[in-house]
Amino acid sequence: MQAQANWENQLIALAGHFPHTSAHPFFSYWAGDAQLQAAYKKAAKITSEHSKSFYLASGLLPEEKRSAARALYAFCRTVDDIVDEVELKKDRDFELDYWRNIVQNAASTSTDDLVASAWADTLTRYHIPHHYALQLIDGVARDLSQTRYQTFDDLATYCYGVASTVGLMSMYIVGFKSHDAVPYAIKLGVALQMTNILRDVGEDYRNGRIYLPREELVFYGIQESDIAAGRVTDRWRQFMKFQIERTRQLYKESWEGVKMLEREGQLAIGAASTFYCGILEDIEKHDYNVFNRRASLSALGKISRIPSLWLKVRSL
Repeated sequence: MQAQANWENQLIALAGHFPHTSAHPFFSYWAGDAQLQAAYKKAAKITSEHSKSFYLASGLLPEEKRSAARALYAFCRTVDDIVDEVELKKDRDFELDYWRNIVQNAASTSTDDLVASAWADTLTRYHIPHHYALQLIDGVARDLSQTRYQTFDDLATYCYGVASTVGLMSMYIVGFKSHDAVPYAIKLGVALQMTNILRDVGEDYRNGRIYLPREELVFYGIQESDIAAGRVTDRWRQFMKFQIERTRQLYKESWEGVKMLEREGQLAIGAASTFYCGILEDIEKHDYNVFNRRASLSALGKISRIPSLWLKVRSL
């Protein structure tokens, strides 16, 4: 691994060090439990409706791990929606505490909450450290109190909370060979979240948030009024080129961690990385206009990348 930047060391410290287990899941959710089957089907439905990329990438996993990955996504999506859609503070606090309780006890308090049932089961069966799930909840809740970030180091900490934690939890689902994989999972999470941030600049501004580091905006001579007006200037293009170049480098460096995963999980994680890189290409293709359009990679664009990705994974 290359020499680590300050933000990387800080995030590795946040991740901590948990015992690595190669134990198989405790039991199969298909073992005659109809309610649990329904819970996992609900999680899969949420994933397919909200993230075509995650749904397709997780589809490259064996059946039980695929269902667990989608339970993870449904948990993350549900918590995110609480922050974005629940208006009253007391209601938000109650619902976030409800999910903290589910994580801490690895059990759902209601058989009617299918997402909670699937997630509690996944937490238990795959030995996922509760620490990461609690960090995810706190990371998402940060949007309620912070809408600007001064430096990239500050932003990286946010990215860790809302995305690297997802990567670390995913690692327990797909399987990994040693704790050495942790820094790479963190780095991939930062890259994925930075891609989201670069894609959603216009939408985030309309929601009152600017995630782009202020220091770097100032360096390139960009003011908030430029973002508000959606100005695609030469300064903006140079700023976005820098952001995309750094994010691509993070994707490149994170590939070293893919070979530390269990073989059956490498293609799925590689696909997530590859699909999101395609979003960066789409931003470039449309002259860095992320103000009134949402960059994306088409279904055909994703599928067409899988054969070369498969060859890349086989060569690891």
